[in-house]
Amino acid sequence: MSNASSALPAAGTGRGGSLGRFFLFSVRQVTSGGRGYWFWVLGLAMVVALGVAAYVRQATGGLITTAMRDQVSWGFYIGNFTFLVGVAAAAVLLVIPAYVYQWKPIKEVVILGELLAISAIIMCGLFVMVDVGRPDHAWHLIPGIGRLNVPSSLLGWDVLVLNGYLVLNIVIVTNLLFALFRGKEPNKKVFYPLVLLSIPAAIGIHTVTAFLYNGFASRPFWNASILAPRFLASAFCSGPAVLLILMQILRKATRFEIQDSAIWKVAELMAYSMFLNLFLLGAEVFKEYYSNTEHLIHMRYMFTGVNGHNTIVPYMWFSVVCSISAFLLFLIPRTRRHPVTLNVGCVLIFLGCYLEKGMGLVIPGLTPDTLGEIYEYFPTPNELFISAGIIAMGSLVFTLLVKIATPIMIEHNASARHD
Repeated sequence: MSNASSALPAAGTGRGGSLGRFFLFSVRQVTSGGRGYWFWVLGLAMVVALGVAAYVRQATGGLITTAMRDQVSWGFYIGNFTFLVGVAAAAVLLVIPAYVYQWKPIKEVVILGELLAISAIIMCGLFVMVDVGRPDHAWHLIPGIGRLNVPSSLLGWDVLVLNGYLVLNIVIVTNLLFALFRGKEPNKKVFYPLVLLSIPAAIGIHTVTAFLYNGFASRPFWNASILAPRFLASAFCSGPAVLLILMQILRKATRFEIQDSAIWKVAELMAYSMFLNLFLLGAEVFKEYYSNTEHLIHMRYMFTGVNGHNTIVPYMWFSVVCSISAFLLFLIPRTRRHPVTLNVGCVLIFLGCYLEKGMGLVIPGLTPDTLGEIYEYFPTPNELFISAGIIAMGSLVFTLLVKIATPIMIEHNASARHD
């Protein structure tokens, strides 16, 4: 992104034709850049192409090309979907200190959280699409054409809140960038209500996703009232972990000035969230093992294996070790403020939450199945290629959005400091 900080047109270019100017500026930004930028973009495009080719194989051969079967009908795709909903919801961790408490260092970078939310929701939709055997039947969910079955269907609610949150973030980002591009502040009567609305919306998307799992009465592993708080606690760790690394990359690659105090505050909030996440997980483990009912078998499969079936056990213990280690690194001010231990902690948090909310949520909840049969699921190479393509697509969307937003924010922040 070497050209991300290229000069903007003069501020206050006037109302007439400014939308067209903004569009042309955006096109110029995403089509210009240094060697590193194009290497990154073309690399992502190649991974996307591999993912598309893998999806063509799946669409042609059917879901039998995946490792999913009747016993485990959700797998790697839905695990990634669940995790990424949390990443999208994590934008609220920046929105609250920025717009509720008006803390300036966070306010200057809050747009990164909103751009990440847009990219994450797009990836969520793609993961759901590839998980459906007949995506061409999705038109049944379109209100007025098909039937969404709201309010009776939790899946219908999930469709509404996720798409609503995507539209809300697109409107917020577009409103902000377009106003700043024109050298003006966004209209507070419109902008601030939308931003404040994004706070309960962010909480709502992950809460409804948790309720979607809760709704399966035959899956006792998911019938926990603390599932929604667990989802939110882990979301406020994993999403900011991604943001902290992106902030540091952006600060080095461009003139985007991100204060250390903003990074340290986000890391501090992550420490609190990580404690809550570990506490709720520990409470759930205690309940299952202390009560020692027949439902314990799902937790046993997760942490110790059942009758020699222990494919995911090493991943789950690795997740626990990563989460505890990251919590300790972020708990101590000296280590969470040191660049090396900060980034190590971010990677550990990401890995810990990713494994816990992916394989650690979906697979044990479906194993054993309702008839007691144990089918050990592990994603096939084709599933991995498709998933890599989707993640590359989301990364490409985020890259292009940041390429547009960065020079506008640099110009605005510089003008604000000068004033």
